[in-house]
Amino acid sequence: MSKEDIYILGIESSCDDTAAAILKNDEVLSNCIANQEIHKKYGGVVPELASRAHLSNIIPVVSKALDEANINPEMLSAIAFTKGPGLIGSLLVGTEFSKALGLSLNIPVIGVNHMQAHLLVHYIKSNKKSPDFPFLGVTISGGHTQFVIVEDYLKMEIIGETLDDAIGEAFDKCGKIIGLDYPAGPEIDKLAKEGDSEKFDFPIPNVQGFNVSYSGTKTAFMNFINNSKLKDPAFIQKNKIDICASIQKNLIDNLILKVKYISKEKSLNRIVIGGGVSANSFLKDSLELNSKENNWEVFIPPLFYTTDNAAMIGIVGYLKYIKGMFSDYNTIASPRLAFK
Repeated sequence: MSKEDIYILGIESSCDDTAAAILKNDEVLSNCIANQEIHKKYGGVVPELASRAHLSNIIPVVSKALDEANINPEMLSAIAFTKGPGLIGSLLVGTEFSKALGLSLNIPVIGVNHMQAHLLVHYIKSNKKSPDFPFLGVTISGGHTQFVIVEDYLKMEIIGETLDDAIGEAFDKCGKIIGLDYPAGPEIDKLAKEGDSEKFDFPIPNVQGFNVSYSGTKTAFMNFINNSKLKDPAFIQKNKIDICASIQKNLIDNLILKVKYISKEKSLNRIVIGGGVSANSFLKDSLELNSKENNWEVFIPPLFYTTDNAAMIGIVGYLKYIKGMFSDYNTIASPRLAFK
């Protein structure tokens, strides 16, 4: 262990995954996640159940992360934790645990914005090139769809976002309408691979400026399915793969159209994607095609960094640590944490 080495414990608990990671500078030594399967039976995350599960999972997950990294708590330089945004009960578990552990070890704690971490995950040490500044950051998940101008690691500005549903939420809601389990996004992606994406047409809302909307598409999709079932009760079963392919194309096309518009208006050809929906294969294909047509340089995180994880919290903790940006021990979790 060099005196210059910085060891960060990252803790993520914004929703239903309890995660812990150990970073040595910008290198990930361990990245552990405890999933909560209980929410599938309810078709979505139940906040009270999520916070209770975090209470049970956080100590074992942190212990596992330390063991896999082969370090002891006394070697830690700081603890980075998700301060927000997210579910308040879930955030409280991670925040208060981090402060208690930090106090016991007499080391700094660092509050992290969950959505910023989805973009900064690209700066974890790897064999791939990290994006240069400035760039257009696109955060896409079950809870957020945001367009962000990123001028430096910690200098970001949201210039557009969804006016209603996030793109991941739209995937899940449309999937639920046709009987898919939560989360429906990955299953839609899987089924769509065999389907005809041009079979059914759904509207893309014409939203001015840098914002997007998904609720209208969801409503149109629901009405289409209900009307089709009245004519043929077996409509969904007969057309499931084409339905999935068509709605997936619509949701992704909506996003890509806005990215193209913002890229042109802001003269930004460097596009950096973050969040769970960045794992979608149709999105990746669309970005690859557009990168050639529009001379974009596109950055998509590795699959294991697309969903909520603690390594992304740890890398932001490291970047803040070297700048001396520590949190006060009186800091509190914030479910609507500002993006700054």
